[in-house]
Amino acid sequence: MRNAFVKTLVEIAKENKNVELVTGDLGFGVLKPFWEQCPDQFTNAGIAEQNMTSLAAGMAMTGKTVFTYSIGNFPTLRSLEQIRNDCAYHNANVKVVCIGGGFSYGSLGMSHQATEDIAVLRSLPNVLVFAPGDLVEAEEVTRAIANYPGTCYLRLGRGGEKRIHDKIDNFEIGKAIKVRDGEQIAIFSTGAIMDEVMSAYDYLLENDIHPSVYTFPTIKPIDKDTIEKIAKSYKYIFTIEEHNIVGGFGSAVCEVVAEIEDKKATVKRIGINDEYSVKVGSQKYLREQYNLDGKGIFDTIIKAIK
Repeated sequence: MRNAFVKTLVEIAKENKNVELVTGDLGFGVLKPFWEQCPDQFTNAGIAEQNMTSLAAGMAMTGKTVFTYSIGNFPTLRSLEQIRNDCAYHNANVKVVCIGGGFSYGSLGMSHQATEDIAVLRSLPNVLVFAPGDLVEAEEVTRAIANYPGTCYLRLGRGGEKRIHDKIDNFEIGKAIKVRDGEQIAIFSTGAIMDEVMSAYDYLLENDIHPSVYTFPTIKPIDKDTIEKIAKSYKYIFTIEEHNIVGGFGSAVCEVVAEIEDKKATVKRIGINDEYSVKVGSQKYLREQYNLDGKGIFDTIIKAIK
């Protein structure tokens, strides 16, 4: 997913010399195509993410479209005051990019596990929040936010995510994408956990359960129309995220459902149950430990509906 982001950003930057990429002293192997092809549009701010964010805001005020790049919590939680005061408050054209949302860097411990970032960033006025589910969504979101004149947060997987879509026609900010048709049960997913969702979907089909599946590459603004349509006609909505269930994607869905007067659906949030991971290991291992792998998601859904 990160390679798809860099490839797309290189294409954008070649066409628009006002596009800048600022890194917090990492990602050089992945970012090599950018600094080789667009050297005058690349800056290494060093291990100083707060300064990096303020630098990006200042550059944006001169007419630049600036992407900041770092892993996990470093460009987000560490730089929160600068994102709020320097970027969002001024509607600065800054795109905060986090590589490795969720358990991507699980082997480095909880300091590198980005599990509260969606909740924190979507609480800030003037900040749009995105978490693409596969490579195609990552490409579409990157192009969309490059053209959006304001502050955005882009949460990406570390790499190796499965391709879900062949292509996406008429991608729009704030619109969910239907992946599978179904009945009575709807699964809403955001971010790189989508490959586990599709695994859970296969388990459900084997048990003669046919859910609809939607991916939400945009978390803020959330697709209220799709949520309302499903909440009025389906029995269950399950939200899936590699993130704390408090304040995250599932909470955003619940905020919409709570204000629908004639809703039918019950919402069940599936994610990290308001705790820090005290376990260390690969993303695959930690997903299994917290029931966020395909089988764990399947088991949670079966328990809820039966």
